[in-house]
Amino acid sequence: MVEKALNFIDGQWSWPKGAKALASVNPADHRDIVCEAPDTLAAEVDRAVQAARRAFPAWRRTPAPERAKIIRRAGEIMARRKAELGRLVTRECGKPLTEGLGDVQESIDMAEMAAGEGRRLYGETTPSELPSRMCFTVREPVGVCGLITPWNFPTAIPAWKSLHALICGNTVVLKPAEDTPMCAVEFVKALEEAGIPAGVVNLVHGQGKTAGRALSAHPGVSLMSFTGSTHTGTAVATLCAESGKRVSLECGGKNAQIVLADADLDLALEGALWGAFGTAGQRCTATSRLLLDESIHDEMVDRLIKQARRLKLGAGLEKGTQVGPLINERQMKRVLDYIQAGTKGGAALRCGGKRARGADVARGWFVEPTIFTGVTRKMRIFREEIFGPVLSIVKVSGLADAIETLNDCAYGLSSSIYTRDVNSALTAVRDIEAGIVYVNGPTIGAEVHLPFGGIKGSGNGHREAGKTGLDIFTEWKTVYIDYSGKLQRAQIDNS
Repeated sequence: MVEKALNFIDGQWSWPKGAKALASVNPADHRDIVCEAPDTLAAEVDRAVQAARRAFPAWRRTPAPERAKIIRRAGEIMARRKAELGRLVTRECGKPLTEGLGDVQESIDMAEMAAGEGRRLYGETTPSELPSRMCFTVREPVGVCGLITPWNFPTAIPAWKSLHALICGNTVVLKPAEDTPMCAVEFVKALEEAGIPAGVVNLVHGQGKTAGRALSAHPGVSLMSFTGSTHTGTAVATLCAESGKRVSLECGGKNAQIVLADADLDLALEGALWGAFGTAGQRCTATSRLLLDESIHDEMVDRLIKQARRLKLGAGLEKGTQVGPLINERQMKRVLDYIQAGTKGGAALRCGGKRARGADVARGWFVEPTIFTGVTRKMRIFREEIFGPVLSIVKVSGLADAIETLNDCAYGLSSSIYTRDVNSALTAVRDIEAGIVYVNGPTIGAEVHLPFGGIKGSGNGHREAGKTGLDIFTEWKTVYIDYSGKLQRAQIDNS
């Protein structure tokens, strides 16, 4: 019997009447059905939103330190179950077990960070222009928050969004990716076990065109927080605009790593391999472009190709696996189409380029680590997000050319530069157009206490994680207290 990933609405687990079943398949072995989840329709989404609305008044009045205790307990529960949850992440989304465990650890870290904010939801005090008058600000929750999360970090990103929303006093309706519903179920179970009140956290499964659209368009939702492709993010933002709700978008990337002539090439090689092929390139921060100074280009290319060919592909639960599968057959075909576009566009295919073959990978959606050289700025593989293990190498001439080439892109999420020269590093930090810059590190590896997000096509200006991640989930209220005992008129010429 296939396990069921149920919805969680108003404190109860249930399968919506008449809902079509969506299969969650192990991407390393399509014979392995992880679970079935319901394709939730609008009526059930409405039920979840109404439950969140009913729970909101009591939750917002719960003192933030008390809310923090529940979030902290949820983190402790996930820590206790880390090994089990890490294996589930690997089975359901495919990444190697070390990365699956890291996904869960990130959720634990976010619980610790968000719980700490329960005693730091600071406002500000400021002098008044009038005597005997006090002025200060406080944060207040927004209301019901709809959260749409992707499959590549199936516990971490739900934690990033929901725990920040909850500590601020909001209630939430979470719609996880249809490829990883069971990971979301286990995340919500940790909150349930920790004592979250009924209706404060609700979970609805389903496709974007059904549950996702219904949630984004629902008039009872005050805010939508979305992580996914720029194309889908634009559609979510349009629905939010029609109903007047605020929206936070964390979208795609076409991230580049610069390697200058004076760089530590061993370190740069390690960074490029991890940034490009970790999680099989399925991160919004993955290294998709490698900009090599012409003086070290040939040496780096030769070394990269040798190392990429040695990477071990396989199921994430198998010992020694370094590169797992793509999430599903549709994504595998999309990546292979981009590889074909690269060769047709004139780039030189130097490594990989095919669906992986062999007994260990025959029943999964595996693509060989792929490297192109001779890539130019006009090519699709330079400009468009691929979301797979494909690295496009561009030859550049010095720092200025490298930065100009990196910035010639519709996205601006993450970036990296390898150099031993502090002046070059700080120039890059100043001039690179991206929300994140790494110096002598790969484009992946965000930490939960720092703001995460991008510019241009990578987002709409908001940030997740860190204390900055609280901003989208709160409203500012300004308070004036006049104890003068008389009418005082501000912004009036009293001279």
